This record gives sequence, structure tokens and C-alpha cells, in this order.
Amino acid sequence: MYLTVRDATKIYDTFTALDRVSIEIEKGEFVCLLGPSGCGKTTLLRLIAGLTNLNGGEITLEGAKLSGVPARKRGFGIVFQSYSLFPNMTVAENIGYGLKVRGTPKSEIATRVNELLTLVKLPQTAENLPGQLSGGQQQRIALARAIAVDPRVLLLDEPLSALDAKVRATLRDEIRHVQRSLGIPTLMVTHDQEEALALADKIICMNHGIVVQTGTPEDLYHRPATRFVAEFMGTSNLLSAEEVARQFPDLLTTRPDGGKTYLACIRPEQIGVTPAGNGVATVRSISFLGNLRRLEVDSPAGLLLVETHGRNSCRTGDRVDLSIATDACTWILEDAEQSETARA
Repeated sequence: MYLTVRDATKIYDTFTALDRVSIEIEKGEFVCLLGPSGCGKTTLLRLIAGLTNLNGGEITLEGAKLSGVPARKRGFGIVFQSYSLFPNMTVAENIGYGLKVRGTPKSEIATRVNELLTLVKLPQTAENLPGQLSGGQQQRIALARAIAVDPRVLLLDEPLSALDAKVRATLRDEIRHVQRSLGIPTLMVTHDQEEALALADKIICMNHGIVVQTGTPEDLYHRPATRFVAEFMGTSNLLSAEEVARQFPDLLTTRPDGGKTYLACIRPEQIGVTPAGNGVATVRSISFLGNLRRLEVDSPAGLLLVETHGRNSCRTGDRVDLSIATDACTWILEDAEQSETARA
């Protein structure tokens, strides 16, 4: 494994920010640390970067321990939410700054800067000052500066959160393209589920200073291990076995054995809805969300969220039938809140 964190612990006075956290990053992998504010994800990134000291555990890079290695000698590239560009330097000077500090010849710096400006699609901005660029352009320059020195690992701390939605989506795609082109192992902190789903090879979902679940985006969305992950990774219908029996009895055949209490996690798009005069469910409300419609439906199982794409003939007040495939449900231990091994 390329980068490994083992039992990382960080305590501030009486507050435990990280409680024996372990993660791994492979060469070329794009990993997202995902979780709500205060869950410990930025603390973990700062520990890896060498900006904060561990209280316990260890961090290794290609088998070598990083404890005692200062941030400037770890060879990592870091991009923060704030662009942190030098305002009195041109774009080219900002990108080439790290190379200049290393004593790289001017001709090589110029070549590298031109390559990176082309990579981030801003070749015409070399002589501009940062203040002459938009927020999205400045963040691209910050990314170019971070990768100019061929970092061993690229660390991104919520680099898109200050941008508007359209720019954020565009820059997200460009970050992924750059990362794939260069093959740099990348760890990105985000609280945005869509960002993590779109970018990551692997998502590490955190809450209250621990890792709740690690897996591919598909794993966390379709097979959440805990109620927290099910609710944090998008919208879910969480139903007890009794509620399932009243609306989708066939799903009970997929419930795990063992005498424990489980909840069924059903994503809104997995429920089919069909207008029917004698249907047992009723459409309470419909929200138009562009590429989909979100329906609130009163059913024998309680209030359910249903999402349909394209046009749908349902109207508020209609009686409907609901359907779901038996393999479109994940059963979660009801009391499984903080364990990666809690999945049934």
C-alpha cells in the first residue's frame, strides 16, 4: 500500500477529534474523505500533511514512517479552500514558485509552467495577476501550483466549496481529468456527497472522529453499512420489518436471519409508481427537480419518497400502486451506528 494511516488519534484538551482512524491509499487512487462538519476529516488531512501532530498511531508512505518529517519535506501538494495565491505574483510566477525554491533552472520552470497552464486550460493567463481571474480560474491555478513539483500525494481540502454550483461541477470534472492524466494519489476532503460520488475511486465516510464505512461510491450508496451512511449518502426510505410487510412483503425474504432487528434501506428511485384507481397508496405532493420528480406518497408502510425520471402522469391526490425489485433493498442493523463491520 502506498500511503497508510494506522490508528491515528488526535485529542484537543478533552475533545477526541480522531479516535484510532485507519485508512489506506493506493498509487494513482482518488480517495474522498466524506462526512459532516466536525467529523474529523480535515484534522486527518492535516495530520497526513504534517501540519498537525499525532497523539497516537502512525502514518507511513511506501513503508517509511512520516512521524518527525516536517510538512515541507514530505513532498505533498496541498490545495485549500482559499486559493492562497501570491497576489503580487503573476500566474506563471505562482505556478513556478515551488520549482524556483528548489533551484530548478528558469528554462525548465518556463516549460513546466506552460505545460500546466495547458493542462488546466488557462494558457492565456500566464502574465495575469490572481486578482484578474475568477474564483474558478484561481482554484485551477492553485491546483497547477500544487502539482508543479510532482507531489508524491495531492491533498485537497474542500477546494470547490467556495464556488457556485455550475463552476463547481465544471472544475470537479477538470480535477478528475488532471488527476487521471498524471496518476497522482489524491486525498480530497469534502462534505458534498455528489462531489464524492462523482470523483472518488474510494470513499471514506466519517462521523464523530471515526471511519464509519469505506468502499466504492456504489458500495456506500447501494449498500450502506449503517443508518448514518444511508441517510448521509443521499435520500433513503428506512422501514422496519413491520412496515415492509404492509407494503412490500416480498422483501422480507431477503432479510438476514439471526434474531436481530433490521431496517430496510430503499432508495427513492428504486420504487416504481403506477397510477391505479384502486391503488393502496396516495400521492401527497410532487416536487419538480429538473431531470426528476420527487413524490411524497402515503402508503401502508407510512410516508415514502419516490423519484421518477422524465414525465410522469401522476398528480397530487392520485391513487397509485408501488413496486420494487426484491434485490433493491439493503437491510441494516437498527443499532449499527459507528461500525464498518455492521453491515448485515
